Parts: sequence; structure tokens; C-alpha cells
Amino acid sequence: MTYTPLDRPEHVPRVFVEAWNRRDARTLAAIFDEDADFINVVGLWWHDRAAIERAHAYGLAHLFDRSTLRLLRVKVKPLSEDVAVVHARMHLTGQTPVAGIARPQPRTNLFTFVVHRVGEAWRCAAAHNTDVVPGMETNVIDETGRLRAVDYRAAP
Repeated sequence: MTYTPLDRPEHVPRVFVEAWNRRDARTLAAIFDEDADFINVVGLWWHDRAAIERAHAYGLAHLFDRSTLRLLRVKVKPLSEDVAVVHARMHLTGQTPVAGIARPQPRTNLFTFVVHRVGEAWRCAAAHNTDVVPGMETNVIDETGRLRAVDYRAAP
């Protein structure tokens, strides 16, 4: 399989998406430094490439085995010639059914990748994935301990 070359910062999220859609956790993890950090949408935090690969291999086999990830928008903020922050908006469809939810609906997420040049290639030192919750401003934990997205503007 051929992948987009990692010769530009904006190619990091592109290769992430290509590897995701091919269920290729090894290539997905290979865009990360050995000691990279990855925080997923619920705050699980992996501290190295091997943990990132294990987590994604499990996720792509069980949680997202029918999913498609689509890259919607990429914005690069160079911090120096060799360091950049890359934001990428993505759209996920086809998540595996779970907990009585027969057809999980599409989700949009926003990734932040901190990338740096290693020779001629770009690698990721840290990534954070956040779900986009349309119309909401923040999260709160209610009296039962349940985390809920809320909009203070719409609150009575």
C-alpha cells in the first residue's frame, strides 16, 4: 500500500486518515515519535508509539471496524521551520453498534497535531482528538455523575 509522503506538515492528518480507513494501526502509529502522546475523545492518554498502535489496533478492530474517516479541513500554523501545529477537522461514519445503539450517527471531530521535521519527513510529537458537539458550549457533570454537553445560552 502506498501512502501520501510525510514531506509536509499537512500530510500528517492525511496519512492518519488513510491508515485509519485501511485499518492499518502500524502505519497510523508510525507517524508518531517513539515517545509521542495521544489523547483521544474521552481523555484516554497514550504515552508512546507502541501504546498508540495497540489502542488503535483494538479500536479499528472493535469500535471502528466499519468506519470511514474523512478529512474535511486542514490548517497549519508554523512555529518555526521545523515545528508546526496542524489542526484537522474530520468526519467519522460507520462506527460499530454498541449499547443498544444499532446505528451510531456520524461524528465530526477536531484533531490537533504537534509536528516536527525529522530529516526530510514530518512526525507527530503529540495529538489530541476532540469531538465537535454542534450548538454546545461546554460539558458539565450532572447530579448522577453523567457528563453532558450544554449550551448556557439556551438554558432557562
